Amino acid sequence: MNLVQEILLLLLDDEGAPVVAPGPVRLDHALAGAALMDLALRNRIDTDATNLLLLDATPTGEPVLDGVLEEIAASEERSDAKVWLSRLAERSQEIREGALAELIELGILEEKNKRILWVFGSRRYPAVDGRAEREVKLRVMSVLFSDEIPDPRDVAIISLISATGLLSELLSKHDLPRAMERVQQIRKMDLIGREMVSAIQNIEKVVLTAMPPMGAVPHM
Repeated sequence: MNLVQEILLLLLDDEGAPVVAPGPVRLDHALAGAALMDLALRNRIDTDATNLLLLDATPTGEPVLDGVLEEIAASEERSDAKVWLSRLAERSQEIREGALAELIELGILEEKNKRILWVFGSRRYPAVDGRAEREVKLRVMSVLFSDEIPDPRDVAIISLISATGLLSELLSKHDLPRAMERVQQIRKMDLIGREMVSAIQNIEKVVLTAMPPMGAVPHM
């Protein structure tokens, strides 16, 4: 699974309803950031202080990521990661629906028409057997609450859910301080190449600066 799919699974319970209700701005930026981080992990893009750079336009084979990659490759002007985050956040519904469709095609979720649900429209997406959803949550929690050495994907998803404030909604107030200490520790680990660390951290910083303060109400 890619990071966009994993973010969605973190936010769904076994019945397909959101387990938390992050503000729409936070969800939009979480999905946009996940797409960019995944492309960075796959060596398709890189970032520096001023620009998001295309390294390789070869398709990944995953429609949602390839749609983002094609858009970046087709751009005639260089833009920084903040600009791309905003562009992708504006069409986060398309990214979300595409990722949900991919999860259905993979046999991880199934679609059922139910009452109107905030965030996911008028449909529920219950897990077929719950294994993939539990695996993602267990992997994240095991890294946060152990001395386990995370892999690059763990670094990316933990950085992202921390930057967007989703971590504070997924954990209790009792567990959050310990988890945040671990997040800071993970950020200092020399786990992946410097270029990759730089790209992930640059995207994380852009997400942080784009987030409204916790509890703020977005302008309508």
